Amino acid sequence: METSFLPPAPERTLEGWPDWSILIVDDEQGMLNFLVKTLAPRCHFVMSASSAEDGAQWLRGHHVDLVILDISLPGKSGVVWLKELREQGFTGEVILITAFADLDTAIEALRAGASDFILKPFRVPQILNAVKHCYERSRLRRENFVLRRAVTSTPGRGALVGSSVAMEQLRGSIARVAPVNSTVLLQGESGTGKELVARELHAHSSRASGPFVPVNCAAVSPELIESELFGHAKGAFTGATRARDGLFHYAQGGTLFLDEIAELPLPIQATLLRAIEDLNIRPVGSEQLVPLNLRIVAATNRQLSQEVAAGRFRKDLYFRLQVVDLTLPPLRDHKDDIAELVAHFIAQLAPSLGVEPLTLSEQEMDFLRQYDWPGNVRELRNLIERSLILGSLNVSALYPGQPRAPDTSAAPTDLHTLEKMHILSVLDSVQGDKTRAAQLLGVSRRTLERRVAEWNSL
Repeated sequence: METSFLPPAPERTLEGWPDWSILIVDDEQGMLNFLVKTLAPRCHFVMSASSAEDGAQWLRGHHVDLVILDISLPGKSGVVWLKELREQGFTGEVILITAFADLDTAIEALRAGASDFILKPFRVPQILNAVKHCYERSRLRRENFVLRRAVTSTPGRGALVGSSVAMEQLRGSIARVAPVNSTVLLQGESGTGKELVARELHAHSSRASGPFVPVNCAAVSPELIESELFGHAKGAFTGATRARDGLFHYAQGGTLFLDEIAELPLPIQATLLRAIEDLNIRPVGSEQLVPLNLRIVAATNRQLSQEVAAGRFRKDLYFRLQVVDLTLPPLRDHKDDIAELVAHFIAQLAPSLGVEPLTLSEQEMDFLRQYDWPGNVRELRNLIERSLILGSLNVSALYPGQPRAPDTSAAPTDLHTLEKMHILSVLDSVQGDKTRAAQLLGVSRRTLERRVAEWNSL
């Protein structure tokens, strides 16, 4: 097999597709030389082969984004091989080229799964435009996938709100960290806004024009998480009737946000470590290594150092993620921001709910400042949303059975007592259903169970 490999030029001066790898299959050496010379300075790397059989052998162990394929080849024709590629689950772009074509051939090529069809001889602008269209098509597919996932995400995201010392320090940290490409670990209690900070890091980075792909590691079953992250080949496991790209693929050129990373099973932690260190991934059941061009931001509401000590999290992965470590403050540590947050949520939610904005009294604001907010900013947002729907501050969400804000002089002022009273009241209101109570509180069930266990051990 005659296969050439050309790395990109040391200093790229041409516009192109620096993340893309291309395989050219043609039995004319002159055409191979022409295409390699044209595309190599514009792409990550270019490979060439003189037959479909040679190309197939290369593809078994390598990832490519685009195949430029001649129809008339010795042995297996280009159209026949294209059909096989699609049946095997190849999801990349394919441009078919030929010196002899009619309408029937063009229709057959497109039905076989070709992205474009070019008649020889062609000039440099023609092939560059075809590659450009394929690149844009691939980019739009990734963006559409990301947008479809975003439809089910939590609404109402916006810039960081608050002017307290803690929030100003957090903004300063984001401004310093965002421009670099290092992995970031976000630690903080549930509801403190870790995904919001991850989005801010992405928005102020050089990857802002790329996709932001969030994944909640706790929401995917351990059996599927590897396929969800890295993708899989056709037939990789029972039920894998077709190849599927993973979330790493859709985050190419942008940021992959791994929320609740402490929930990853230990075997997947090892795979993730290799991906971060080697900057490539291997889809489940595939021999291909897919190069990565993305930034990873991870988040957890646990103390990863404690998880490492308990043997539930890999020490080497912890240190690899901890290149930059940002800890988000709980709301009880920056209660000066509550007034701004309340105003922000009212202005944000009232129009979307179609209701009149609320005006809170100073007594009601004092009551909100007294509360410990175990669910942090998320719990405050949920309270404001319920209150807007009901038309008044929904204090019963914090103290079931009280229609108005209580007399603050008679209410307990100890933060731990307020927190315990609130959680026990919510549990009582749902007949002890911890899953439902955790949803109302804006925390995970594990967080709720840990709080209850702490009280029981006292």
